[in-house]
Amino acid sequence: MTAFTRTLRRKPVRRIAAVGVVAAGALLLSACGDNGDGMSGMDHGSGSNSATASAESGAKAGDFNDADVTFAQMMIPHHEQALEMAKLAGGRAADAEIKDIVAKIEKAQDPEIQTMKGWLGSWNKPTAMESMPGMNHSGMDMGGDGMMSDKDMDELKAMKGKEFDKMFAEMMIEHHNGAIAMAKDEQKKGKNAAAVKMAGAIVEGQSAEVKQLQSILDRL
Repeated sequence: MTAFTRTLRRKPVRRIAAVGVVAAGALLLSACGDNGDGMSGMDHGSGSNSATASAESGAKAGDFNDADVTFAQMMIPHHEQALEMAKLAGGRAADAEIKDIVAKIEKAQDPEIQTMKGWLGSWNKPTAMESMPGMNHSGMDMGGDGMMSDKDMDELKAMKGKEFDKMFAEMMIEHHNGAIAMAKDEQKKGKNAAAVKMAGAIVEGQSAEVKQLQSILDRL
């Protein structure tokens, strides 16, 4: 059992790095995006093509509430970290199923990031939050959203082969579970049809990936 595994069992809620303070001139994307609003390429292995068709019409300015904004602002950095973890697999991962999971993450989450940035731009909202719900002023995560600390990422970067595969699976299960919790919250509280649709795709797709990752751990 690795030291990382013991840490996961002992302390399920992690400290995370603060997403950051929004600068006065925060980046706002154009509301007339012809691709980001369309959720094209969103997969998660769930066959969510119906979400694509409704995205553009659903993400209109005014057709949203605070829950939709929070969902997009929190899920963007969450997806970005998942992509960072996936990139580390290149040259480090040995297991074929881990590589398959990595490909699914890259295929689904980068287009979703662009889609959510497009929504925020059309809503005249910044792409990052000044302070995220569940955080205190020191940036401590109080909600357990599955984000990894810098130390966690450094540990993963140092691994290779089977040890990398195990640590990646453990970390991504926790990371996915955080995203699933945020997406379920959006399903309950969100107003924007496209955002709620994406949340459903995240719940379905990442729940399936959690099961696959657990099966990988069980045989490694």
